[in-house]
Amino acid sequence: VPDKVHEMRTLSLKPLLFEIPGFLSDAECGVVMQLAQLKGWWRELDLSPDEIFSLLDISQDGQLQLSEVGSALRGSGIWLTPESLREIYAGIHADKDHNGLLSLEEFRQLSSDAFQRFLLQRGVESSQLVRNSHHTWLEQGPGAHPVLQSVKQRVVRLTQLPDPLVDLSEPLQVVRYQQGGHYHAHHDSGPVYPETACTHTRPAANASSPFETSCRYITVLFYLNSVEGGGETAFPVADNGTYEEMSLIQNDVDLLDTRRNCERSNLRVKPTRGTAVFWYNYLSDGKGWVGEQDQYSLHGGCVVTRGTKWVANKWINIDPDYQRQVRYQQLVSQSAQDDEDQEGLVASRDMHDAHQDL
Repeated sequence: VPDKVHEMRTLSLKPLLFEIPGFLSDAECGVVMQLAQLKGWWRELDLSPDEIFSLLDISQDGQLQLSEVGSALRGSGIWLTPESLREIYAGIHADKDHNGLLSLEEFRQLSSDAFQRFLLQRGVESSQLVRNSHHTWLEQGPGAHPVLQSVKQRVVRLTQLPDPLVDLSEPLQVVRYQQGGHYHAHHDSGPVYPETACTHTRPAANASSPFETSCRYITVLFYLNSVEGGGETAFPVADNGTYEEMSLIQNDVDLLDTRRNCERSNLRVKPTRGTAVFWYNYLSDGKGWVGEQDQYSLHGGCVVTRGTKWVANKWINIDPDYQRQVRYQQLVSQSAQDDEDQEGLVASRDMHDAHQDL
């Protein structure tokens, strides 16, 4: 939180894991959850028209521009040009004064599913309108909500990594677990071998690779609410003397099974609203760059026994192959420079689509 001194607690050394209480304010947690609902769960939206308007109004000028509405719809899988939006406005009688802007009063007169109903009448399938899942992605670059941009800058300061590395990493993932929800123990990133490519630097690879992994150097996990029961983040082998994959299952006890054996984990972090935890998924190579996978970063989400659990993940993607990471950054920089005069960046949209499948 700006202008606040944060306490950072070391929870384990294997993996190197830290906890920062109060990293996000209650208000910021609320905004992130609302933005996730707005973008990913249209059918489950539980926001007032005024709240939705405020979230869409990125410039906070009291009017919704075509670009602001278009950006929100793209987040729900609908890609519309300004001309198409004007046609929709006319079809649903939204823009009374025909100035291409929606005032709060005009917005209040619309039903919550006005855009979807109009597009369905035009023959668009409902599956193309709604991502009916329990997670969504929120972009944090230019034009994003100020809270999302602020969170990204705090991640930069927290990790002490250069801005470009954070900017070129995955968007913020927001996940909601309902009662009974869980996530079995896993690694956020896989080991990198000579024949393995990182998903984010694949365009800069000199040759095709038979294997691919996400190369998530750091995980920053934000708890957006305090869970009524369960939902801890479990690290089954944190600070173990040794790591042996075969020892994860002994005497019919599977430490990877977060439904049944979370209490057997070496470390469990209770989800508390506003708290952030972050850890390194890779070791250092001893030369100032990324080394081997830290197998002790194995973690999972314990069963939510009561209530709902909301979290957000910010992954920092770095290729252990230094030269490939450099080529990728140069490639993206050149692409952005070539396309800076165009409206929208096609490469960025393709990258976003890839993130949906991670």
